[in-house]
Amino acid sequence: LTGEGLQHADGHSQLLASTNPGCVAYDPAFGFEIAHIVKDGLRRMYGPDAEDVFYYLTVYNEPIQHPAEPADVDAEGIVKGIHRFKAGEQGQIPAQIMASGVAVPWAVEAQRILAEEWNVRADVWSATSWNELRREAVETDRHNLLHPEEEQRVPYVTRKLSGAEGPFVAVSDWMRSVPDQISRWVPGAYTSLGADGFGFADTRGAARRYFHIDAQSIVLAVLTELARDGKVDRGVLKQAIDRYQLLDVAAADPGPEGGDA
Repeated sequence: LTGEGLQHADGHSQLLASTNPGCVAYDPAFGFEIAHIVKDGLRRMYGPDAEDVFYYLTVYNEPIQHPAEPADVDAEGIVKGIHRFKAGEQGQIPAQIMASGVAVPWAVEAQRILAEEWNVRADVWSATSWNELRREAVETDRHNLLHPEEEQRVPYVTRKLSGAEGPFVAVSDWMRSVPDQISRWVPGAYTSLGADGFGFADTRGAARRYFHIDAQSIVLAVLTELARDGKVDRGVLKQAIDRYQLLDVAAADPGPEGGDA
């Protein structure tokens, strides 16, 4: 990695982490997620049956509001790599948004816009570890390959998302290759958004608009997938591009102040 100076110099360390079988990598969004991950990590690394693993967590210095831990928190999902953070409550057309790390608040804002302006009811999932989801799915496939006489197992991410309706849009502040790791096991149409631009530098808002990973760009991605399914008219796509000025990086929300840009 490069040193300080270039803003977007690391869109790939999560991808590199996936190549080391001893590295358990997470991209959590909130403090309550980190608490469960650290607790499980201490157990796995230093407990009675300690494993030969180490943990890598990517956290952010951008100020955001951290919600309290839900009363019905899905601790297993957090540790295994995905949990439903916020179910959609408004709108009639179902869709799913999967996000990790600093992108989860953007997904929540996209959820609000989709409900209020486009009649879309989107659930928001926090993907705490794309890597662990892939790792478990690969191991499941390996077991099925070598044990054809047994009942075939289903990967955790497939089971977790099996009841979710509508297309899936995944977003992170990483290269698209990071969420793309799980694409074959997602039970539905799947598209990803990411920051594929090593060394790119601008304000937070402008950079996210440039990469099209901000809330309004997530809205467009969801509407695009719904249009492909015939759930919305394709004409709304141009409306959304114009309404949110998605071709103008200067029109983006500058984002919260504080921390390094």
